[in-house]
Amino acid sequence: MHVVGASCHKGRPGWRESGIVEELRLDDAVNNPQRSFELWDLLLYDKVVSERNITLLLDSTLYAAHREDHRIGWVMVRSDSAEQLYRIQGRIFIDATGDSRLGLEAGAEMRTGREARAEFGESLAPERADDRTLGSSILFTARDYGRPMPFRPPRWARKVTREDLRLRPVRSWEYGYWWIAWGGDRDTVHNQQRIRFELLSIVMGVWDYIKNSGDHPSSANWAMDWVGFLPGRRGSRRLVGDYILTQHDLERGDIEDAVAIGGWPMDDHPPEGFDRSDLPPNRSIRTAEVYNIPLRALYSRNVANLMMAGRNISCSHVAFTSTRVMGTCAVVGQAAGTAAALCVRHGVFPRRIYEDKSLLARLQQELLRDDQTIARRVNEDPRDLARRARVSASDEHAAAPASCVVDGHLRDYPGKEGKQIHHWAARMRDGGVWLELAWERPQRLREVQITFDSGFERELTLSAASSVNQGIIRAPQPETVRDYTVALRRAGRRDYEPVAAVAGNYQRLRRHRFATADVEAVRIHVTATNGDDYARIFEVRCYG
Repeated sequence: MHVVGASCHKGRPGWRESGIVEELRLDDAVNNPQRSFELWDLLLYDKVVSERNITLLLDSTLYAAHREDHRIGWVMVRSDSAEQLYRIQGRIFIDATGDSRLGLEAGAEMRTGREARAEFGESLAPERADDRTLGSSILFTARDYGRPMPFRPPRWARKVTREDLRLRPVRSWEYGYWWIAWGGDRDTVHNQQRIRFELLSIVMGVWDYIKNSGDHPSSANWAMDWVGFLPGRRGSRRLVGDYILTQHDLERGDIEDAVAIGGWPMDDHPPEGFDRSDLPPNRSIRTAEVYNIPLRALYSRNVANLMMAGRNISCSHVAFTSTRVMGTCAVVGQAAGTAAALCVRHGVFPRRIYEDKSLLARLQQELLRDDQTIARRVNEDPRDLARRARVSASDEHAAAPASCVVDGHLRDYPGKEGKQIHHWAARMRDGGVWLELAWERPQRLREVQITFDSGFERELTLSAASSVNQGIIRAPQPETVRDYTVALRRAGRRDYEPVAAVAGNYQRLRRHRFATADVEAVRIHVTATNGDDYARIFEVRCYG
């Protein structure tokens, strides 16, 4: 499944998620132009095993948790393929299982199904509460083999009719259909095997209709080349935090403890899925703007050291229909991981970060430093020495002056009255262009951080759907600076000493560390982009 999120599949240009998920997308676009999902898996594996502070246990399942008072002391994990049991202790645990398995074993408070309209005053909620949710899906891919490719369905395939597809139009068949969904009116966890069977029977029935009904003669040379066997589960259990995100939070207002953004529409599906061919497969209502997700929705109300990340965060069913998608799950994961690290560093539980406003501010500023987008939050990091600097450049576009690199914003903002620009831009010349930060008094520096432009106006995701791939660049993004140097003018000197020389860059966020020095100025000299006529930089930070 392609990663989607706040940019709404090109429906909200400019709001692609930043941070770790952007790093992954850019790596994948450059190193996987052939669009192999197995290589996406390999990329994720590489990121994890290359990080020395992560111990990876593959093919392993959590099955028990030991709770001491109001916190988890340790958990048990089993690997049947390796015939191993693991007992894992920790100070903070994060449940990113989707189904809240850790929360279930630890006795955390949780919710399932749909709340009644009156509970939170949500206009999109049903009148009465129930235990229903969104159905699961199985996808498939197909391709044109250039010769007739007959298809004979298995005996257990559903017989799909034109009436079944009346509200589910088939326009292409290279990539299976999200609306092949089923089982939301059942327990999606405990009925997994039945749901898998029904979904596979529907997939086979839909493909049989495409191939053999006579309504799609141009499918004659097409054949399936992959069918999923793990149902993509949308909804199950949600953990309850100190705050329950609702429709109202998505539609209006700000949240004090904001740590991540969402923006996918409130996208609800009939629980019966394909069985309700008389209903549209979804009801999608887009919020006017992206919205913030609070820290209080990312930790358990009754288990002190339990956090959550992904589709099981603390929210109503209506809010869940938006927060459940992978782009949003990714930035929530970055927020929860950063908060967990802060907890360990200060010896506190997550609730304390919210209660201690200095810690909350520290968390938000650390997230921004790591390129996390938080709506209506800007760089106010007191440790960032660039905020005190005087900025100049060899050249600048009138609408994108050099001063933008220290204005606190990490991206441009789309708007009805035009884009709000927050980057420096200069037309490339022979010999390149430069940007300089200088101080009246020397500053002790050991790190320069640069945030480049990586083309947020375009969609960037790995997809098997041809319609989604239109406009996606499976290569370095042309706006991104490719070749550059970072040089220091040390105290009392006139010349610049290079401390970093980069060729072939395609990433948005780059950090350069060097031996601590007393510095009067930092100069970034751009000599090439990945194709654009302008060099662009969103932010420069400097740390001692």
